[in-house]
Amino acid sequence: MKGVNQSSVSEFLLLGLPIQPEHQGMFFALFLGMYLTTVLGNLLIILLIRLDSRLHTPMYFFLSHLALTDVSFSSVTIPKMLVNMYTQDQSIPYEACITQTYFFMFFACIDNFILAVMAYDRYVAICNPLYYITIMRWELCIFLLVGSWLLSCANALSHTLLLAQLCFCADNTIPHFFCDLAALPKLSCSNTSLNELVIFTSGAAVVIFPLSGILVSYCRIGVTILRFPTVKGIYKGFSTCGAHLSVIFLFYGTIVVLYFSPSLSNSNDKDIIASVMYTVVTPMLNPFIYSLRNRDMKEAMCRLLRGQMFLSK
Repeated sequence: MKGVNQSSVSEFLLLGLPIQPEHQGMFFALFLGMYLTTVLGNLLIILLIRLDSRLHTPMYFFLSHLALTDVSFSSVTIPKMLVNMYTQDQSIPYEACITQTYFFMFFACIDNFILAVMAYDRYVAICNPLYYITIMRWELCIFLLVGSWLLSCANALSHTLLLAQLCFCADNTIPHFFCDLAALPKLSCSNTSLNELVIFTSGAAVVIFPLSGILVSYCRIGVTILRFPTVKGIYKGFSTCGAHLSVIFLFYGTIVVLYFSPSLSNSNDKDIIASVMYTVVTPMLNPFIYSLRNRDMKEAMCRLLRGQMFLSK
């Protein structure tokens, strides 16, 4: 019978990062420091936006949720990776693996949508400044945010439900530091054609549609800014969205560099490096980008250090 040699596994083994055993301690300290920086930096952004009434605008409303998403996104994979490195125990229970896959897809998808929504916010602010308050009212902001969460939930849930239907054989080794959606179907004894189709179609959709919205928004922004009569006006226009552009280049530039670079011939190495960039490096750098390139955030930080009352009008 076809199913005789199939067996359900109770756990998977994560091979982790391709690091030599003698270097494990150094990389453990490095990634622990980066993770703590990510958490503290993004929580500081959320705190500043919450406390400073001057930052109660749509742009910073979305930024605070991007910071929350970055913390959550990193927390899905990095703590488990650190525990595995410290204990040298590579196992992860089946249920925990499926759950990790769900939340990884969920927060990765939200990141894409929030970046697109923030690009639209900058488009309205620069191209239609007189109507900004009318267009970007709080009802629309909440609608866009809730819509991003619901679409992300539906996308992650579709992958997870299909994954839970698969039967896994004796080979339970995942060549990654977390339960990667693309790696799990390769371990299955079942027919994975539907899983692969959904991964390809929905994966392309949650990247292409937000990225297209970002490109269209910034093309319109660029055309509008270049019409400004003075160099000072052009500089001010680009500086308004400079921090957001830096995050976009960092987020999507990783995909272009890693997946179109001929120097990285091993696809597993590409996947691991890309995942480290998404889950560790990018979330860690975002607070620095927004604090160093954003005058409002720097002023809010100064007021925090001086102990001023933020909630005062």
